[in-house]
Amino acid sequence: MKKLLAKIIPLAYGQYFNLYTLISPKKTANKAFHLFCTVRKGRVQPQQVDYLEEAKHSQEHVGNLKIQTYHWKGGKDTVLLVHGWESNTFRWRNLIKKLREANFNIFAFDAPAHGYSSGKYLHVPLYEKTLRHMIEKFNPRHLIGHSVGGMTLMYNEFTNPNPDVEKMILIGSPSEFHEIMDHYQELLRFNNRVMKVLDDDIQNRFGFKIREFSTSKFAESNTKMGLLFHDRFDAITPYHASVAVHKKWKGSQLVTTEGLGHSMHQEDVNNQIITFLEA
Repeated sequence: MKKLLAKIIPLAYGQYFNLYTLISPKKTANKAFHLFCTVRKGRVQPQQVDYLEEAKHSQEHVGNLKIQTYHWKGGKDTVLLVHGWESNTFRWRNLIKKLREANFNIFAFDAPAHGYSSGKYLHVPLYEKTLRHMIEKFNPRHLIGHSVGGMTLMYNEFTNPNPDVEKMILIGSPSEFHEIMDHYQELLRFNNRVMKVLDDDIQNRFGFKIREFSTSKFAESNTKMGLLFHDRFDAITPYHASVAVHKKWKGSQLVTTEGLGHSMHQEDVNNQIITFLEA
């Protein structure tokens, strides 16, 4: 029954948007946008509580949101960790162990609507605003982002270059926003008229069209040292995303894996991250 509902509900939303856009295009776009940005998972689970409680640092105010930060003190360079969609800081536990063994100073935070942070929605411009606050607050030398977190790192560097940041690491990150939105349209099966008003709405909100938001385009002006990890068979974000970013990012290296999946918690990946940071 749950599987059936999981298929029917998105289609119902799509048909609703198709009809409602004939009556009120702007309201339809607003509803479609907020449905897209709604976070349904990623809050702290019981098995994650003890680990995160020990490292709680501060609650930062970003706009009207309260963002939970974490700190593991070390004597070497500061590293800032940026998790992906419907996740939280707990996802970094394996890498944090390696970073602590190497004596790095580690900060992390839960994205809006994730972990212990407040909110209901998340989109990359909001995540970038939150990230910018954390960079100004903690002055990291290195940034590490997983999935949408990696996309946010690239957007941040494009819009607000960080002179004190030396290295950036992206793990399984998407590149083209239009591919994400195409998947959204395919899932809900709304028509191109809805996509058009949604595209206009996004431009009014953020100043860019859907097809203008491209991590590979942002990479062209990125002067940092970069390390990209992506599994060839990643079922969540396509491998070609990192290939495209690497092609445009002169200072980057691309590590291609096979069979490690999207999350990439494996020890070999984490060891390569430490090696890159210490080089």
